Amino acid sequence: MATKRKKLIEVALPLEAINRASAKEKAIRHGHPSNVHRWWARRPFASARAVVFAQMVDDPSANPDLFPTEKSQQKERARLLRIIEDLVQWENTSNDEVLSRAREEIWQSWRRTCAQHADHRRARELFDRQKLPAFHDPFAGGGALPLEAQRLGLESYASDLNPVAALINKAMIEIPPRFADKPSVNPEARRSATLLTGKWKGAQGLAEDVRYYGKWMRNKAEQRVGNLYPPIEVTAAMAKERPDLKPNVGQKLTVIAWLWARTVKSPNPAFAHVDVPLASSFMLATRPGKEAYVEPVIEGSGYRFTVKVGKPKNVEAVKGGTKLSRGANFQCVMSGTPIAGDYIKAEGKAGRMGARLMAIVAEGDRGRVFLAPTPEHEAAARRANAEWRPELTISGSTQYLGVKPYGMDRFDQLFTERQLVTLATFSDLVQDAQERVRLDALAAGLSDDKRSLGDGGTGAVAYAEAVAIYLSLIVSKTADSNNALCPWEPVAQCTRQLFGRQAISMLWDYGEANPLHDSSGGLITNVLGHTRGLEFLPSNCIDGHAQQADAATQSLSEGKVIATDPPYYDNVPYADLSDFFYLWLRRSLKPMLPDLFSTLAVPKAEELVAFAYRHDSKKSAETFFLKGMTKAMHRLAEQAHPSFPISIFYAFRQSETENEEGTASTGWETFLAAVIDAGFSISGTWPMRTEMTAAMKSLKNNLASSIVLVCRPRSADATVATRREFAAALKAELPASLANLQRGNIAPVDLAQAAIGPGMAVYTRYDKVLDAEGKPFTVREALALINQTLDEALAEQEGDFDADSRWAVAWFDQHGFADGEYGVAETLSKAKNTSVQGLVDSGILKSSRGDVRLLKPSELAANWDPLTDTRLSAWESVHQLIRVLESRGEAAAAELVAKLGSKAELARELCYRLYTLCERKKRATEALSYNGLVQSFPELERLAKEPGRRVPAQASILVEDEE
Repeated sequence: MATKRKKLIEVALPLEAINRASAKEKAIRHGHPSNVHRWWARRPFASARAVVFAQMVDDPSANPDLFPTEKSQQKERARLLRIIEDLVQWENTSNDEVLSRAREEIWQSWRRTCAQHADHRRARELFDRQKLPAFHDPFAGGGALPLEAQRLGLESYASDLNPVAALINKAMIEIPPRFADKPSVNPEARRSATLLTGKWKGAQGLAEDVRYYGKWMRNKAEQRVGNLYPPIEVTAAMAKERPDLKPNVGQKLTVIAWLWARTVKSPNPAFAHVDVPLASSFMLATRPGKEAYVEPVIEGSGYRFTVKVGKPKNVEAVKGGTKLSRGANFQCVMSGTPIAGDYIKAEGKAGRMGARLMAIVAEGDRGRVFLAPTPEHEAAARRANAEWRPELTISGSTQYLGVKPYGMDRFDQLFTERQLVTLATFSDLVQDAQERVRLDALAAGLSDDKRSLGDGGTGAVAYAEAVAIYLSLIVSKTADSNNALCPWEPVAQCTRQLFGRQAISMLWDYGEANPLHDSSGGLITNVLGHTRGLEFLPSNCIDGHAQQADAATQSLSEGKVIATDPPYYDNVPYADLSDFFYLWLRRSLKPMLPDLFSTLAVPKAEELVAFAYRHDSKKSAETFFLKGMTKAMHRLAEQAHPSFPISIFYAFRQSETENEEGTASTGWETFLAAVIDAGFSISGTWPMRTEMTAAMKSLKNNLASSIVLVCRPRSADATVATRREFAAALKAELPASLANLQRGNIAPVDLAQAAIGPGMAVYTRYDKVLDAEGKPFTVREALALINQTLDEALAEQEGDFDADSRWAVAWFDQHGFADGEYGVAETLSKAKNTSVQGLVDSGILKSSRGDVRLLKPSELAANWDPLTDTRLSAWESVHQLIRVLESRGEAAAAELVAKLGSKAELARELCYRLYTLCERKKRATEALSYNGLVQSFPELERLAKEPGRRVPAQASILVEDEE
């Protein structure tokens, strides 16, 4: 039996460095590997790299012969954490020196492990000191974990039930090492002396060929369908109404986009023959001084669209288009008659929803030129006739597929005829390009071994197939930005992709990009973005393998290191959404990859998500998820390498579902039950800020962090505990874990979520927990008790606050910032050892006419200085920081942090308590302020340390070894 050497991930991580790097990475667009193809829930590469490294490397406590004292262990641990801090930086992603240092640490830990297990009965198989164990992610998705394992020197395996995910992983980890450091084969590269004699590193040669043949495809497509995308000539008649067009008169401008509005017949009987627009906005450009907008002009029994430049007289009316309110509620442009959502749905289902051209966007010498629609351009779009269309039914719930209620039941209905023709042309050209690559590769000297990519080939045939796969992914990406659900962005003045979020949502007015142009939505734009991402893939030539496999039945995990990011209960139906890409990929690649594209659509029945519409009921969906996830977790427990823990990313938002047992979450309960039933215990838990939080507007379904659970097989000698023993252990251990989380600056919105980890670590150390009647204590009951203990721990922290703050917290819990009776306030003040008048004098309370009210942050004194405040309270510090942060920004708030010194830490701690109170009382506005202040604290502390500011004493945020 393998001895469990404690790994770094089970003891310490530099959370703030990982979180900062993850947040920074979210803003990176150019050169990011995610540009290879869209996937909806890819973890940041920084967090994936950190987790895999810390999972592989020994904690110093595992080597007492080398680090015999606690002090020496702490010193070595700090050194390892610095390596992670360097490793997660985006600019170090391809830094050979930083990566080599990390790989050497992995090798050192591995050699020590092999030496320790030299007598193991499977030593030759499991503990070969000359070869690192391989890595596997059975829910590979977008491929961040397999890619970063490969970057760190591990042979990487990725599998996923979803064929789109499997193909993305093939493109990221399997193909590049096969052709690493090889020169380009295209004629242009072979003619160029610079390219010919230059050193090709990693996937650079492959990326250069994808660029070349992608441009070739665009040029060929222009020859075939260019007539569908005519330029627009600016005439003198156009300039008569628009003096700004005079410099362009006589010029034929390239059209960048056509902007359309959906239409239905007017519900007003007098105009029942008119197709009226459903436009959510008439704004074309909103940059100050360069505004442009559409204006409908009524002419007799009809209307036309014209384009105006300059700021509209009624900005709000123009921004509102013909929309009356949220949802499908519009008004008839002819009569003002309301158009109800039910009427629009009925028209859509009857096939009577159309579209009308509102404006044309062309490329001028000095930027965008907005023009009124012309009959010629509307006719050019109408004359397209698609010979091939994807007649694949859109499956799934309208929660994520919002187009279905409006009669859009098939994927071909998401595209205009012109888009279908062009995308099919691109798809056909992939196979033509594949043959050109093969011939050029032969001319460049690649072997004619006739072996395909699937057969392990590295010659001309396999290389041509590899390039074709990347070109197909580019076509698939181009479909994302060339469909009838792409919004027009009036600030950037370009079209956007359909998948701005994890759904196919209804859109009333949309932009149709010119895919033959080099701007947003064009094929070449996607070619360049894709190849920049391809060049950024690892260049260390470590093998990778990707395939389609069901996590519940796969055997790839045997003897491997495992980190994974499984489905989140019922969060997103990836299989339903993936059909959008699958239909285009299948059209191009089925002859090459028949097994991967053997089905007409992405497999859905086996997908491990709990969607009621795929089952008889919500309960049966939950049962399906629990059984399937338990089976998948069992596979991991049985097959994983015995010397390494398993890391699992999980980001399901814990809901506020209350019952007689307390607050719990079905998503978490069901997932954790699967983990526990598989025989795992939790040996570590880490909240990592991996989700986007900019759009957070309420307290429901918003999550800034993933929780990384570190799991080991439960000890064979685990004991049975009573509920009382479990509760006592929680009360003894959870407060310290809570303090660690707060020192790590966990967002308040994620605190309850993160506390599940240390709480379940206590629960899973036991073989089972029994209640007073001797019945097993369920996961749901354990979660409820963890939440209860967390509330108690936060309440106990109030003892650290001053009397004024304790009074304010209690009053805020009951009244918020609303009025309350003076007498009640005075009674409470005596209990808290303060006084109402003292609170008024301190500047946090207003008293008048028998009522009192806490002052809102915006009402607090603007000239407040904590250095001169004779009655300084944590409450006042929090709300003054919020006032300054929200009105004057981080630099000004950092001045206050510098003056507060060590008292700033108490203010930050108070935010957690206040956020919890707000969440319980559904006070979203205040909750967001407390959450925002905590998330800003690392930057405020950094700015506070800059020269010229008073430097506060900073508390350590290192996570200590608790053992």
